[in-house]
Amino acid sequence: MSERSAQRLWDAALSLRGKRVVVAGLGLFGGGVAATRFLVEEGADVLVTDTKSESELATSLNALDGLNIDYKLCGHDRQDFELADLIVANPAIPFRSEFLQAAVSSGVPVTTEIALFFARFPGKTIAVTGTSGKTTTTTLIGHIVANAIPDTIVGGNMGGSLLDSLATCSGHTTAVVELSSFQLRYLDAMRWRPEIGVVTNFSPNHLDIHDDLDDYRACKQGLIVHQSAKDVAILNRDDDEVSGWQTRARRLAFGFGQQEADGVEVVDGRIDYRQDGATRTICGVEDLLIPGKHNQANASAAACAALSAGVSMGEVAEVLATFEGVEHRLERCREVNGVVFYNDSIATSPERTVVALEALERPCILIAGGSDKGLGYATLGAEIDRLAKHVLLIGDTGAKIAEAIGLVTVEEMPDLTAAVRRAHDLAVAGDAVLLSPASASFDMFANFEERGRVFKTLVAKI
Repeated sequence: MSERSAQRLWDAALSLRGKRVVVAGLGLFGGGVAATRFLVEEGADVLVTDTKSESELATSLNALDGLNIDYKLCGHDRQDFELADLIVANPAIPFRSEFLQAAVSSGVPVTTEIALFFARFPGKTIAVTGTSGKTTTTTLIGHIVANAIPDTIVGGNMGGSLLDSLATCSGHTTAVVELSSFQLRYLDAMRWRPEIGVVTNFSPNHLDIHDDLDDYRACKQGLIVHQSAKDVAILNRDDDEVSGWQTRARRLAFGFGQQEADGVEVVDGRIDYRQDGATRTICGVEDLLIPGKHNQANASAAACAALSAGVSMGEVAEVLATFEGVEHRLERCREVNGVVFYNDSIATSPERTVVALEALERPCILIAGGSDKGLGYATLGAEIDRLAKHVLLIGDTGAKIAEAIGLVTVEEMPDLTAAVRRAHDLAVAGDAVLLSPASASFDMFANFEERGRVFKTLVAKI
């Protein structure tokens, strides 16, 4: 994207009064509602268009009641995209959608809710992306930084919107933001950059939305590609892909084992901070409440980001020792007769399920399966054979996962209710029951949060 094209996107995001703006995909998670309300308040002439019906969007529509908005539901009209001054697209709409491409072909700028925020945000940003671990890492950074810097906001790809906070933001505000590959596509087009960028890891994901793996990779790399020498890029040293990504920013590393590069390392049961050849211990691994090696990596990335933002080691250590994790991410729900139930509904890829299986130090009954994202399950199957004692499969991907499993007993269940009931019947004291689907949720649930909440409700009734 040229500087001229990028500037045009900035200008379009900042010049809204009297402009015809199409909100493409109102959605149900708050971002579309916040963007629509913001556009109306800025004086734009707003059209909301969505493929869902009025009844399906009732919650979002009710939140906009009384505002001067035009609506076209149950489908999009190509002409609306061609004649608009600006499109604010739901990040979940594939960029290759015929409607977004119609706008691009007609020279209409396309942006997103988070880009509207960053076009106006006057403070400094710590931004996190990665295939997995980004919500835990973002939330942990937010806790640490907010504890030390009161003027801190946290959000992004975590539900809701940061647009509502703009009125109280200043040059002293720090935004700690999780960014998805979909959001980064549009921020990259603006040549936007964070002062501190964190990449947790990279593996194939969302190939049902992206053109291919190269497209997914390019979007993720957008987090650090426009950074300057004044910025900081914090990269996973143990991820061969991420560690080789190019940036002009100062590079810091996080990972396991002693390292020569500046950053944070997990070594000999300690989390250490290395700077200019000197090493100081932040805390012990045993001080962390969040389980698993992957969470040690998340904690290291978060500590590195917070230290780069000026937070003291003592303040970092204090929060690391009290942080209990994020809902739906290897969340310990309940123990029943010696059986511990874990909600890892966030695991929408095979890699995340492998991480969850490795984190548990108990015999495991795994509940997996959901909607298909076009991912392979061969590696997951081998890890299930090594780490699980029984597998209960649901959803569209159940049969595909079953084909990849060779040794462990597999049962296909009609739904999550039946799977939880069967898991309870099978489990004995000392076991873990793990919901870690390795798949998206959309075949049975609105999103992974709903799937996780249903699981917890079922477990609570045991």
